[in-house]
Amino acid sequence: METPSARLIAAAAAAPVMSDADGRRLALRRLTALDKLRLYKAAGPALAQNPAWMGLALLAASVHAIDDVPVPQPASEAQIEALVGRLGEAALAAVAEALRPEVPTEAEVADAAAHFPSTPT
Repeated sequence: METPSARLIAAAAAAPVMSDADGRRLALRRLTALDKLRLYKAAGPALAQNPAWMGLALLAASVHAIDDVPVPQPASEAQIEALVGRLGEAALAAVAEALRPEVPTEAEVADAAAHFPSTPT
């Protein structure tokens, strides 16, 4: 059985690291369901229903460290807003791009389909 500390260390090691326009090193992580639940709680009932606000909050909460200095998960509306302000628009856009799921090109889909065994009829 893996300990919570071991999970944190493994997650930190697997975190993608990128640089923003200001040259800051941003370590990212994909939020778990529990992370998201806690973020909704921190935002409060009104802001949790605002998709634009929550989108920025989720991006900001995905930043695990700035220049190798750990960033704690925000636990209140003020902490979320402070982190969004600290990161800024350019860094949040870069985080969004880094966390965007990769969508295969049409050529990649066609190639995969050509190598996929057909279903018997």
